[in-house]
Amino acid sequence: MMGSSGYQIVELSQNCQATVIPGGSPMLLQAGEQVVVTQTLGDSVTVQTAMGYLVRIGAEDSAALGLSQPATSSVGSMMVKEGPFELDHVLDALKNVFDPEIPINVVDLGLIYLCQDELLPDGTHRVEVKMSMTAPGCGMGDVLKEDARTAIKSVSGVSEIDIELVWDPPWDQDRMSQAAKLQLGMY
Repeated sequence: MMGSSGYQIVELSQNCQATVIPGGSPMLLQAGEQVVVTQTLGDSVTVQTAMGYLVRIGAEDSAALGLSQPATSSVGSMMVKEGPFELDHVLDALKNVFDPEIPINVVDLGLIYLCQDELLPDGTHRVEVKMSMTAPGCGMGDVLKEDARTAIKSVSGVSEIDIELVWDPPWDQDRMSQAAKLQLGMY
């Protein structure tokens, strides 16, 4: 059912685990509860509960929403690139990781501060990523970090992943791509 705001109202078909945004604390949503779907990008769904909480539901629990196109169980599965490793493939995979509050991927949002690789003796690559959040107190850091790890795993030739959350320099809107600023109406 569509609400007057254009968002989809869904009744949960089963209990599911969610993460409160931006605090990062877990919340159990109950079967039969109605939620409003606000974002279905990447590997998760963002919904607003009847009590007004904004929460993120991961792919493993998205079936409870019964959406015609639920989140997939692997963000990067569509991004797997056959052939030799290329760092651009890592960035492409990270473009499928979305901030649960802002409908912009972490690359265009400017949250990726460093993305580099190291060729290992066995011919595979170790990928190092330094990423930030839009605010230091954001409790979604570990969630987005794991989303990034899952996305990077899908890239051919990657055998090791090191992702670090960093806070210096602090994120600001100047780090956003022009496309992200345009999408958010900042021009």
